[in-house]
Amino acid sequence: MTKKTAAIIDRLNNEYGLIPEPTLDYEKPHELLVATMLSAQCTDERVNMVTKDLFRKYRSVKDFAEADLRTLEKDIHSVGFYHSKAVHIIEAFRLLHEHCNDEVPSSIEELTSLPGVGRKTANVIRTHVFHIPSVVVDTHVKRISGRLGFTKETDPVKIEFDLMKKLPEEQWSAINLQLITLGRTICTARKPRCSECFLSDLCPSRAKIATTALIKGGTFLS
Repeated sequence: MTKKTAAIIDRLNNEYGLIPEPTLDYEKPHELLVATMLSAQCTDERVNMVTKDLFRKYRSVKDFAEADLRTLEKDIHSVGFYHSKAVHIIEAFRLLHEHCNDEVPSSIEELTSLPGVGRKTANVIRTHVFHIPSVVVDTHVKRISGRLGFTKETDPVKIEFDLMKKLPEEQWSAINLQLITLGRTICTARKPRCSECFLSDLCPSRAKIATTALIKGGTFLS
């Protein structure tokens, strides 16, 4: 790990803590699996609104496995892409009920074998349920890890392995929510607020962002 990377990590840890809390509401492992599947292209706030009632109605893996598709679609309608999400949830939970004794598995291979579960969702489960160091690459992590110079890759899987190679293992799980929080509050996609960022003096993309803003007729405060 380079000195600059180490300095960035220290500031992230000081600002957000080493173990930030997940922003999806859940109590049981299977509930986090459902919530994460629902969160694709949807805000965590919206998902939490939906799962508040959803987890009262469907209390177990068996309940989701035996859910009626049309009814579940109505229950999750507001999260978007509700048809495919409902299909995947029912199919995935049937497998958990029939072959996994209603238990959510911990291995990346078993998790990604479930319908609708990619590496991002699998790593969320591994991080928060099983406390296995894992890197979750969402749009914020993808964007900011590039801006900070952690990676030059654009493919999420390649970014995941790049971050695992360049960052210490004890930082893998923490970096997820740290960069997500930074991306939601300061280092946004359309208009990053570099003047407010506690990493601005260490960020290799700051000058490029400023130049881009001026070219587009925007403003940039140093």
